[in-house]
Amino acid sequence: MSEHSASRPHQRLTRQDLRTLVLASLGGALEFYDFIIFVFFAAAISHLFFPPGMPDWLQQIQTFGIFAAGYLARPLGGLIMAHFGDKLGRKRMFTFSIFLMAVPTLLIGLTPTYETLGYAAPILLLLFRMMQGAAIGGEGPGAWVFVSEHVPPHRVGLAVGMLTSGLTGGIMLGSLMATAINTAFTPAEVSAWAWRIAFLVGGVFGFLAMYLRRFLHETPVFEEMRRRAGLTRDLPIKQVLRGHGRGVVVSMLVTWMLTAAIVVVILMTPTLLQKLHGFTAAETLRGNLAATFALTVSAMLVGALLDRFGSVKVGVTGSVALIAATYGLYTGVATRPDLLVPLYAVAGATIGVIAVVPYVMIHSFPAPIRFSGVSFSYNMAYAIFGGLTPLLVSGLVAVDRLGPAHYVAAVALIGLVTLVANARAMPGLSAVPAGAENAAR
Repeated sequence: MSEHSASRPHQRLTRQDLRTLVLASLGGALEFYDFIIFVFFAAAISHLFFPPGMPDWLQQIQTFGIFAAGYLARPLGGLIMAHFGDKLGRKRMFTFSIFLMAVPTLLIGLTPTYETLGYAAPILLLLFRMMQGAAIGGEGPGAWVFVSEHVPPHRVGLAVGMLTSGLTGGIMLGSLMATAINTAFTPAEVSAWAWRIAFLVGGVFGFLAMYLRRFLHETPVFEEMRRRAGLTRDLPIKQVLRGHGRGVVVSMLVTWMLTAAIVVVILMTPTLLQKLHGFTAAETLRGNLAATFALTVSAMLVGALLDRFGSVKVGVTGSVALIAATYGLYTGVATRPDLLVPLYAVAGATIGVIAVVPYVMIHSFPAPIRFSGVSFSYNMAYAIFGGLTPLLVSGLVAVDRLGPAHYVAAVALIGLVTLVANARAMPGLSAVPAGAENAAR
């Protein structure tokens, strides 16, 4: 426990706390924008960075393969940054992660195409994408740890909720930027050069966010550990795996719920609805924007509820709501396509339950190895489950139009059972008195 946490168990957030949360959330939003914008312009990139005689389907596969390479680089990048975050400080890695994202994003926007560089063009694209993946692997876990160690113990939920809201807001910014570019320019202009605007803007704003993070302070928890020589001398990840297996398993299972909700409902559903029910891309985009906006708002509200009721009550209630809303979306649009936007918005609002995930992870590991524990659990789960989810859902859709809803429901139930089954063994998961909460920290 830190004196910082213990000395202000029931205080409200200070102006400094709010400033930290806002700057951290803004940086997270811009970094997730940089990571996700690639998928919105995959078609244009595929035609420019691969040999012109290559079939369109093969170009698309290779382009999305490069996109997926970013996910594969997440665990390694996250582990390396988490190691130094536990050894050298949260702030250094928190600032470095956004630098590591801004540089390749800007370079993607400046890289010459296959016509100029030949095969060097897709190789550079792959390298930059892997740099982005390494950066995002450290950003989410690092940001959650950073903000949670800055606020009073009874405001950890609100802190990680606001940060989660910022991260999901980055997805919405990417969608808005893609919509704006496709509206302002002709398809030919977008494919030729206008797609670069999204990356150039993202890179510039990434450097701005990095500059703003210079004004943040190291977390009081880390400063106290350094002052008391309480930093781990062993490899942090070794301690995580050796002594905190339950925390790792619980964290990975609840992260699975996060990947199911985000990948299926937010990222895959627009395309699925077009194929299953004949919606146009414009219609599903409007619904998706409504869902992402509702998610961004609800994540903050769920965070505040976590501080009052704990992760078990909020997680159980939110999981049930997520299951109901996902089935409501997939069954409702089949009979009432005119209700796409409100049904999608309701589903998006229930995804706010994912704020439970960082709250659980923060309380699963002690401060000296917290960054490494959170990063390992989150990134490994995302690499495994995030990679398998599209394949599993695609297979389910082939046999049942409600396959995506079935998948989300099954994974949400796993998350629900995980929280309930481990509530006693891990008291920090539930609402507890301030003394017990502080001890957990």
